[in-house]
Amino acid sequence: MIKQRIAIVEDEDAISRLLQINLQAAGYDARVYDRGETFLSALKTESYDLLLLDWMLPGMDGLGVCRAVRQHKRAEQLPIIMLTAKSDEIDKVLGLEMGADDYVTKPFGVREVLARVRAQLRRAQPGQEDPTGVLRYGDILLDERQRQVWLSGKGVDLSYKEYELLHTLLEHPGWVYSREVLLERVWGYEFEGETRTVDMHIANIRKKLEEVGHKGLIQTIRGAGYRLKTLEEEADA
Repeated sequence: MIKQRIAIVEDEDAISRLLQINLQAAGYDARVYDRGETFLSALKTESYDLLLLDWMLPGMDGLGVCRAVRQHKRAEQLPIIMLTAKSDEIDKVLGLEMGADDYVTKPFGVREVLARVRAQLRRAQPGQEDPTGVLRYGDILLDERQRQVWLSGKGVDLSYKEYELLHTLLEHPGWVYSREVLLERVWGYEFEGETRTVDMHIANIRKKLEEVGHKGLIQTIRGAGYRLKTLEEEADA
């Protein structure tokens, strides 16, 4: 059986070694890089299934590496989990806007990291997408095979998790999804105490939809969660 390959970009030896040992014990092929530039150079010939990326790195920092990966033809859909000692909300938002799919705040537990790794790999497996191929909602078209979203013919550049969230909402316009349900659907595990992750991703989706002329599509239902307007509601707006 071919092992899934995980890249660890972390300059602290104790942390990278801890992660590598535990990931290998869990059945993964884990490779360590102590600088972002070294990892990006390796991407020219190597491929990975997931990236564990430290925020604070010598030289190019984690945000720069994240941005470079999202622009890389061979790795633009690579799931990225950022490892960060930063806990301020603005820092988390910045990481998500740069294309990270998830983050773990240091100090972290190894079991937590392994759970998030498994969840990201499960979401990224081929064959998980709806076989119908296309979801349509008014002038929005979501192509499941290409993982692309179009609005009136204009492409909407969504991150992996933003795409998954919008996909979930588009499947059932009018349904109200709690933050906990969206976390379970999109992240694949319970994310206790971190439901703000959903809020940050929804805010990013709204901003990107507004940039291409679609405002107010996703509604916040106070105390309940989020819903997509029905087409009838959109027509009456």
